[in-house]
Amino acid sequence: MVVADLNEANLFKEKGNEAYKLENWNDAIKFYQKAINLSPSDNKDLSVYHKNLAAAYLKLNKFDEAIQACDKSLELVANDPKALFRRLQALENLERFEEAYRDARQILNDDPSNKLIQPILERLHKIVQERAKQNAQISTKVESMTKIAFDIEADKEKRETAMNNIMVLARENAGSELIIKTGVVHNLRKLIKIEKNKEIFIAAIRILGELCKHNPEKTLRVLKVVGVPWFLEILDANCEQQVNAAQYCMQTILNTFSGMENKPDAKPNIDMCKKYMNEINTLLTYLVTAVNNRMISGLARDAIVELLMKNIHYDALNWAEQLVEIGGVERLMECASELEEYKYESSMNITPSTRTVVAVCLARIYDNMYYDTAREKFIGKVETFIKEKLLTPDIESKVRAAVAITSLLRGPVDVGNTIIAKEGVMEMILVMANTDDELQQKVSCECIIAAASKLDKAKAIISQGLTILKNLYKSSSDAVRVRALVGLCKLGSSGGTDSALKPFQEGSNLKLAEACRKFLLHPGKNQDLKKWAAEGLSYLTLDAEVKEKLIEDKPALQALIELAKTGDQSVIYGVITTLVNLVNAYEKQEILPEMVELAKFAKHHIPEEHDLDDQDFVTRRIQILAKEGVTTALVALAKTESNNSKELISRVFNAICSDQDLRGIVVQQGGVKILIKMALNGTAKGKRHAAQALSRIAITINPEVAFPGQRSLEVIRPLLSALHPDCTGLENFEALMGLCNIAQMNEAARLRILNEEGFAKIEHYIYEDHLMLCRAATQCVTNMCFSPDVVKIYEGPNDKIKMLLALCADEDADTCLAASGALAILTASSASCCEKMYDLKSWLDAMHNLLVNTNRDIQYRGVNIIRNMMGSNKEVAEKLIDTDILEILMALLKIEDDKKQDIKKVAEEALKAAEKWGIIRPPNPDDVELATTSKIVELEE
Repeated sequence: MVVADLNEANLFKEKGNEAYKLENWNDAIKFYQKAINLSPSDNKDLSVYHKNLAAAYLKLNKFDEAIQACDKSLELVANDPKALFRRLQALENLERFEEAYRDARQILNDDPSNKLIQPILERLHKIVQERAKQNAQISTKVESMTKIAFDIEADKEKRETAMNNIMVLARENAGSELIIKTGVVHNLRKLIKIEKNKEIFIAAIRILGELCKHNPEKTLRVLKVVGVPWFLEILDANCEQQVNAAQYCMQTILNTFSGMENKPDAKPNIDMCKKYMNEINTLLTYLVTAVNNRMISGLARDAIVELLMKNIHYDALNWAEQLVEIGGVERLMECASELEEYKYESSMNITPSTRTVVAVCLARIYDNMYYDTAREKFIGKVETFIKEKLLTPDIESKVRAAVAITSLLRGPVDVGNTIIAKEGVMEMILVMANTDDELQQKVSCECIIAAASKLDKAKAIISQGLTILKNLYKSSSDAVRVRALVGLCKLGSSGGTDSALKPFQEGSNLKLAEACRKFLLHPGKNQDLKKWAAEGLSYLTLDAEVKEKLIEDKPALQALIELAKTGDQSVIYGVITTLVNLVNAYEKQEILPEMVELAKFAKHHIPEEHDLDDQDFVTRRIQILAKEGVTTALVALAKTESNNSKELISRVFNAICSDQDLRGIVVQQGGVKILIKMALNGTAKGKRHAAQALSRIAITINPEVAFPGQRSLEVIRPLLSALHPDCTGLENFEALMGLCNIAQMNEAARLRILNEEGFAKIEHYIYEDHLMLCRAATQCVTNMCFSPDVVKIYEGPNDKIKMLLALCADEDADTCLAASGALAILTASSASCCEKMYDLKSWLDAMHNLLVNTNRDIQYRGVNIIRNMMGSNKEVAEKLIDTDILEILMALLKIEDDKKQDIKKVAEEALKAAEKWGIIRPPNPDDVELATTSKIVELEE
C-alpha cells in the first residue's frame, strides 16, 4: 500500500513538472499538492515536492505560500540550497530583507564557490545596511513624535501633526515594530483615558488598529497591553467617529488572526484560523456578551451587531453555528424586541437602525444553517424566546413579542412566517390593533405590514384587518395613522405591476400616494413619519400611474433623497424599493406568447403591463432621478450589510448606467467605489447588476478617469465575473468592451487580467458565432497582446495564432482589423510567432485578404505583419518569397495615394529585410529582374 502511494505521489510530481514546463502554474500547484498528500511521511522525495510547490507559488507571486512550502521542505532537509534560495526570493519580494539576507548567508556558508548567490548577497547586504540606517532614523522620529504627542501641555496643532506622523510610522513594518518595542502602546492607552482633544483621541485609536494589521505576532503583543475588553470600552460612545474607529480596530484584529485582507472579497485562511482559533473565539465571546449589554450606547450595539454580521458567512470562522450554541440568537432577539418607547433602568439604548441591523444579522445566521438539524435548532431558540414573552401576563411582554416577530419578518422571513402561523399569534396582533393604546396600535400595524409579504397572505389580512387599518387611519396620532396608511398601501399594491389587478377601487392608489406625500413632506424633524411614508410609496410605486405622479413631484423626490442621505438603516427598504420601482429595475417574469394564448384558452387571468411602463417613460424617469442626485442617496444607503438591499441598490445603479449620458454622474458622485464592493459581495443577481454597471462605465468613460489609481485593477475581477455562461450575451459583450479599454491602459492592468485567469475567459468568446461577441473578444485580445506574458502564451504549443489568422479572413471588417492588429503586435515581438504563421494551411489566403483589402487600416496591419515576418529570420522570409507576396509588395511600392504612403514605406522596409537575408537583390534601374536564392522572378512594368 505504501509502495502504491509512493508511486502515485511520484506520478503526480511528474504531472506537476509537466504543467510547470508549460507554464500552467495553477495546475502544477494542484499536482504537487496531491503528491504531498499521497506521499508517506518517510518518503525521501517529500522535500522535493515542497520545493517544487514553492517554485510554482513564486511564479504566481504567492510569496507567503511559497515561504510556507520552503519551510516544510527545510524541516525535512535542513539548509537545502534550493529551498533556501526560493525562500529568500519570496522573502525579498515581501520586503523581509533581513530574513532573505540570512538565507543568502546560509547558502554561501555551505557553498562558498556559489557564484549565483554572491551578487544577491551583496545586493541584500546593501539593502539591510540601508534599512539599519533608516531604522535608526525611524527610532529618532518615533521618540521625537511621541514626546510631542504625549505632552498634554504642548501646542494643539503640533500634537495633532505628531499623532498623524506616528500613524504613518505605524503603517510601516519597521515603524510598527519600534512603536511596539518602545512601549508606545502602553502610553497610547494611558493617553486615551485623559485626552480631551477628539482628533488626537481618534488618531490614538486608529494607530492601535494600524499596529494590528497583517502581523498576528504584533497583534498579540498589542492585545497583551490593551486587551479586547478595552476596545469594547472605547466602542461604547455616542460619537460616531469614535465608534467607527474602535469597530475598525476590532475588524482589523479579526482579519489579522484569520488571514483576511482589508478588501471586499477577502476570505479567511483556514490554516490561520486553526492556528489562532482561541483568539478568534475569544473575540466572538466578548462580542456576543456585549451585544445585549444594558449599559452600552445604541451606536456601540449597532457596531457590535455589524461586526458579527460581516463575519458570519465565513465557513472557516464557523461563527453562525457558534452563535446558536453560545446564546447569541437569544441575545440578538432581545435587541430585536427592544423599543425606544419603553424607558426604564434595564432597557437598552438603541438607534433607529438597531432592529433593522439585528434583523439582517439574524437572517444571515439562518442562511448559514446549511442542514435541517441546525435550522431546527435556530427556530427552536426563537420559538422559546417568543413563547416566554407570550406567557408573561403583562402587556409589555406581548408588545415586545410583536416587535420581535416584526423583526423576524424583516430578516429571516421563513422563521417569521413560522412564528406568526402559530395558533393565536395573529389573533393577538389583531386584538392589540383594536385597543385604544397608541403603542399597541403602532406595534400591531408594523407587524401586519410585515406579515403581508406575499399575495396570499395579503388577501388573508385584507379579509381580517382592512377594517382595523381603516379605523386606525382615523387616529389622532400621526405615528399610528402613518403606520395604518402603510398597511393600506401594502394591501392596495398586492396586485403588483399587473394593471388589471386592482384590490381597491380605481384611483385609490393615487389617493394613498398623496397621503404618503403629506407625511413625507411633514414639517419638522420627525424622521419616523417620513420613513413610514417612504415605505408606503415603495408599495404604491408598483402602480405606473403613481410612478408618473411621483416623478413629477420634485419636492417629494428630494425628500426621499435627503432621507436616504441620513444613512439610517431602517429607511433602506422604503427608499430603495421606491427607486427600483420608479426605474422598473425589479425582476420581470418573461411572458411567452404561446403561454398567453394558452391562458386565454383556459380563461385564466393574464397580467397586463400599463402603457406608462413603456420604455420611453422608464428612460425619462431614470434621467429625472439621476439629475435630481439619486446617486448620492444610493451611495449613502450602500453601507448596509443586507445583501438583498445591496441587490436593489445595484439594480438602480445599473438602470442609471443603461443611459450613456448618465454614467458620468455615477462616477462623479462616488458610485464606482460602491459598485466594485457590491460586484464582489452580495446576492448572485446583485453582483451581476453591479458588474454590468461597471462594464457600462468602462465602455463610455476613459478608465483612467472612471477608475483612478488602484481602482483600475480592482474593477477587473467584477468585469471578468460577467464572462460567465449564466450571464446574458449583452452582459458578456459589455464586459468584453470594458476589459478591452482597461487592457489598453498599462501593463499592470494586463497582468491583473492574466493573474485573475481572465485571458482564457476573454479568448473563449473569439470562438462564438455571435458577431458582436467575437469582435469584442478579438479587440480585447489585441490590447492584451501588448503584454510580454501574453506573447509567451502565443509562443507556446497551441493553435492560438491559427485562430487569429483565420479571423483575418472574417467578413466583419472590425473583427479582421482587430485580429490583424493582434498579429502585427505578436509578429513584431516574437520570431516564434512569425514561424507559427505558417501553421494554418490557408495562411496565404488570409494574408491576401489583408494586403489587398480596401480598408486602408487593415491593409496597413497586413503589410506590417509581412515586414515583421520578413525581418524575423531567413527561413521565414524565404517561405514568403516563394509565394506571390513579393509581387504584391512590389505593387504596393507603386502606390500614389497620399493617404497610403505609410503602407508604401512599410512595404519598402519588408523588401529591404529580404535583401538583408540575401534572398533578393536590390533592383537594378536598368533591369526589372529580381534574383532569389531559388529562382528568378520576372516582373512586368
